Amino acid sequence: MTAVEDRATTQAPEREVGKARRRKEDARLITGRTTWTDNMVLPGMLHLAVVRSPVAHAKISSIDVSAAQEAPGVLAVLTGRDVADEQGSIPCAWPVTPDMVNPGHPSIAVDEVNHVGEAVAVIVARSKAAAQDAVELVDVDYDLLPAVLDMEEAVAEGAQLTHDHLESNRSFHFVFESGDAGTGQHTDDAFRDAEVVVSRRFVQQRLIPAFMEPRSVVVQPQGDNYTMWSSTQVPHILRLMLAMVTGVPEHKLRVVAPDVGGGFGGKLQVTPEEVISLLVARRLGKPVKWTETRSESLMTAHHGRDQIQYIDIAADREGNVKGLRCRILADMGAYLRLVSPGVPVLGAFMFNGIYKFSAYRFECDGIFTNKTPTDAYRGAGRPEATFAVERIMDELAVELGMDPLELRRKNWIKAEEFPFTSVAGMTYDSGDYETATQKALQLIGYDELREEQRRRRESNDPVQLGIGFSTFTEMCGLAPSRVLGSLSYGAGGWEHASIRMLPTGKVEVVTGSTPHGQGHETAWSQLVADRLGVPFEDVEVLHGDTSVSPRGLDTYGSRSLVVGGAAVVSAAEKVVTKARRVAAHLLEASEDDLDFSAGKFSVRGTPGAEVSIQEIALATFAAHNFPEGVEPSIDADATFDPENFSFPHGTHICAMEVDTETGMVKIRKYACVDDVGTIVNPLIVEGQIHGGLAQGIAQALFEEAVYDADGNLTTGTFVDYLVPSAADLPHFETGNTVHEAPGNPIGAKGVGEAGTIASTPAVVNAALDAVRHLGVRDIRMPLTPERVWRAVHGGGDGGDRATAGTNAYGGAQTETTAGVSTPQSALGGDR
Repeated sequence: MTAVEDRATTQAPEREVGKARRRKEDARLITGRTTWTDNMVLPGMLHLAVVRSPVAHAKISSIDVSAAQEAPGVLAVLTGRDVADEQGSIPCAWPVTPDMVNPGHPSIAVDEVNHVGEAVAVIVARSKAAAQDAVELVDVDYDLLPAVLDMEEAVAEGAQLTHDHLESNRSFHFVFESGDAGTGQHTDDAFRDAEVVVSRRFVQQRLIPAFMEPRSVVVQPQGDNYTMWSSTQVPHILRLMLAMVTGVPEHKLRVVAPDVGGGFGGKLQVTPEEVISLLVARRLGKPVKWTETRSESLMTAHHGRDQIQYIDIAADREGNVKGLRCRILADMGAYLRLVSPGVPVLGAFMFNGIYKFSAYRFECDGIFTNKTPTDAYRGAGRPEATFAVERIMDELAVELGMDPLELRRKNWIKAEEFPFTSVAGMTYDSGDYETATQKALQLIGYDELREEQRRRRESNDPVQLGIGFSTFTEMCGLAPSRVLGSLSYGAGGWEHASIRMLPTGKVEVVTGSTPHGQGHETAWSQLVADRLGVPFEDVEVLHGDTSVSPRGLDTYGSRSLVVGGAAVVSAAEKVVTKARRVAAHLLEASEDDLDFSAGKFSVRGTPGAEVSIQEIALATFAAHNFPEGVEPSIDADATFDPENFSFPHGTHICAMEVDTETGMVKIRKYACVDDVGTIVNPLIVEGQIHGGLAQGIAQALFEEAVYDADGNLTTGTFVDYLVPSAADLPHFETGNTVHEAPGNPIGAKGVGEAGTIASTPAVVNAALDAVRHLGVRDIRMPLTPERVWRAVHGGGDGGDRATAGTNAYGGAQTETTAGVSTPQSALGGDR
C-alpha cells in the first residue's frame, strides 16, 4: 500500500448506515429534560376538565350547570348545545365504500350519548383541581336506551340500533374478490372443487393502545392566530382537519407535536378534546390546557382490533392450498374516527399472507356498537389478517395430518419467484422465506424442542410443550398516493423533507415525518452523514412543528424510514447536485470531471484539487465567488411518493409450556428472524422488534378491553387491563436477513410493526400445539389460566362460546372424515 493509499484509507469516514449508534434523543428523554405537552405553562393559562357520560346509550333530557358555574375558580361551563353551531363533526378521512354510513360525531354530545365516557360538557377553570372538582357539580339527566354491544347480535334481524336515526348498525359492506387470471378460477370454483375445506371462527379481542404519556393539549390564541401543542402522531393532518372542522383558516393555525411519549396508532387521531380546546380558546381568547387522566385514556382514547373472523380455507389432500374466504365483522364502536373504516379494509390485502392461493374472497361489515370507537393500533389491519391466515394454516395442517411447517413450505412463495403478485393484487418486492425460516429454526433449537415435546407427551407430563410458527409478511410504508386514492383514502401518501446547509458547515434536516419514539433524529442523521459526507454530530433534525416543517404526512403504518427517510435521502442527493456546480466553479473544472466522495469534490486526475461540501456551504453564504446565473443556495427540498408498498417478512417461532393442571402458560423460548431490508441502525431495529413482540405477545396472553352488560368498561385501570412488564416476557432470540426493497433509495422495508404482527399467532399456535392432543381445538385470546384450563378440561375455547367448526359465512359446524372437512350444509350464507 502506498503512502497516498494509506492516507486515503485512514481518512475515509466510517459508513454511518449500519452502525449501532445510541439514539441522540435518549439523553433528554430518559432524564426528563424535555418538553411534554403537559409540562407547558403559559401566562394566564386556563384548565379544562371534561364531564363524561356514565352510561353507554341514552337521550340527554337536561343538563344543569348552575352549581358548577358558581364553583370557586370556574370561569365557564360549556355544553354541546352551547357549541352546536361551531363544533362540526370529528372527521373520518376514509370512506371505504360510496354508501358508507357515518352518523356524525360531535366533540360534545348534544342530544344523545352513545358510549360511556362521551363528553357532555366541559369545565373551564383557573386551576386543574378546580376544573376537576366542578365536574362533580354538573347534573345531567339521561333517558336510558338499550346498549348495542355484541356485533353478531347487532347485524341480526330487528336488532336494537346504536343510532336511532340510522336504518341499521352497518356502516359499510366491503367486498374484494380475486381469482387466478390464468385459470379463470374464482372462489366458488375453488371451494366447490376442493378435497378439503376447513372453517373456523376466530376472535380478535378489543385492545387499548395504552401509550405511556396520556393525551394532552395546549392552545394559545394570538388574535385570530392559534398555536396548538398536542401529544399527537399527526400534527400536519391534525392542522388540516381542525381547519376543516372548526373553520379556523389553515394558515392561521400552527400545530406542534413536542416530544411525544408513545402512540402505537392511539395518537393517530383528531380527538374531541383537541376540537374542544380550540373552541374554548377561540371563545374566551385565553390559553387553555387539557390533560387526560389514565382512566380517561383507557376509557375514551380510541381502541384497536375487535373483529370476529369467519375463515374458510380450501386445499387438496396433498396440502396444496386453493382458495381462501374471509368474512369479517369489525367493530367501529359508536362513531367513525379518522381512519376507523380503513383499518380492516387495509387488512383485506394481507389475509392471504405469503401463500399462493389461486382464489380469494374478502367481505367486511363495519358495525356500530355502543362502545368506545376503534381505529388504528400498531399494525392496523395487518395483525388481524396475519393472525387469521397463520391460525387457519395450522388448522389445515391438523386436518391433513401434516407438519405445520411443511404445509407452509409447500405453499409459500419461493425466493426465485420474486417479485410476486399475490392473489390480493399486491406485488411483493423481494424476500426469501426459506432462509429466514432456517435461521429461526437454528436459533430456537427446533429439533431438540420437538424431541422434548415427544418425551413429555409419552410421560403424560402435566406441563406440556408446544411449538408455534408464524411465517408472515406485511405491507409497510403506507404511501403510494394513487393506491390510497383507489381505496378512497382522504389524503396522499407522499412525504417531504428539506436540507439546509448552514454557513458553518452544519446541516439542518427538516422532516415531515413526526417521531414519537422511533429514533428519527438518529437515523436521519446517519442517512445524511453518509450522503453528504459530514460528521454525524453535525446534523440536526427538526420535526413536529407545522411552522418549521410546513409539509408532511406524519408517522404511522411503518412509513417513516421507507417514505420519510427516502425523502431525506432524495433531498441530500439534490444538495450534492447543486453543490457540484459550485464546486466546479471554485475548482475551475468541468462538472463531468468531478468525483464526490467522503464529503469532498475532487478533480479527477488532479491530486490535491478538492473542496468539501462544508466549504461550499460557506462560499455559497458569502457568494463572493459564485457561478453566474446560479442562485446562492445549495439547500434542497424533496417529496417522495413510492410506487409500491414495501413488504418486510420473517419467521417467528414460539416454544410454549402449558400447565394442564392450572392453565398457566409460559413462553419457554422465542426466536424470530426478520427481513426489514436495509438496516440503518441495528440498535433501533432491535428495539423496535422487542417492543413489537411485547405488544403482540400481550394480545395473545394478557390484554383485553372488557365491557359489562350495560356497556361499562370493566378494564378501565391498569389494575384490570393487564399490560405486561419485562418480567412477564422471555428473552428474545432475534436475527435478520437482508433483501433490499427496490422501491425506495434506501432499500428499507419498515420495522415498526413487524414484531406485533408476527408474534400473536405464533404464541397461540404454540399453546394449541401443546394441548391439541388433549382434544383442544381453540383457546380464545388472551390465553388466561382460566380459559386455558377450561379448554383443556372440556370448556370449548375457554371463552364466551365455541369457535371451531363454524363456516366462514355463518353456516353449520363441519363434519370431518378421513382428513376431509366439509360442511353439513352448503357453504354460503349472506354473500
